[in-house]
Amino acid sequence: MPVVTIRMAEGRTLEQKRKLAGEITAAIVGTLGVDPERVMVFFEELESENIARAGRLLSES
Repeated sequence: MPVVTIRMAEGRTLEQKRKLAGEITAAIVGTLGVDPERVMVFFEELESENIARAGRLLSES
């Protein structure tokens, strides 16, 4: 069973996550030849205060 975990800053819409999950699933099915029912996609949404880039918290940018 392929499992994909996506960590990203919060703020994406439900529709964006639906689309991304569908496209990732399709890519895995096409590449690995597995049944789409076997593909799991997890979204981990992080608050911007828990992400830093270039030494600065995103919440302070």
